[in-house]
Amino acid sequence: MRPSRSLLPPLEARHPRLAIALGALLGVAGISHFANPTFFDEIVPPWLPPSERFWTSLSGVAELLVATTLLRPRWRRRGAFAAVALLIAVYPANLYMTWDWRDRSVTDQIVSWVRLPLQFVLIGIALAIAGPTDRRAPRDA
Repeated sequence: MRPSRSLLPPLEARHPRLAIALGALLGVAGISHFANPTFFDEIVPPWLPPSERFWTSLSGVAELLVATTLLRPRWRRRGAFAAVALLIAVYPANLYMTWDWRDRSVTDQIVSWVRLPLQFVLIGIALAIAGPTDRRAPRDA
């Protein structure tokens, strides 16, 4: 019998602490969209219809929903894939923020630049939580 191709633990045991941490991060971010919407309005690309506040509210709700799925073991795998989609969807706001903050203080510019690769780290974490997409049992040799 050949060992499994995956070096990852079974789905139910995979990265629960990472899932909780990512869920908490997205939950705090989602709440922040409503506690301080002006900050998020300012990083939404202004050419997106209908308004910046619409996208701030929509992304806040999406972050809260995805956070909830990551915190529930039964929904965690779907939540992880939803987190990947969400992180990709909001990436243009991070790009716009970096461009828009080009004349701000060096500290603000560093923050805006750090957010760009950090998004890929978060996507990687979400993919690790989701685990492999091939759920078939390993074949015997």
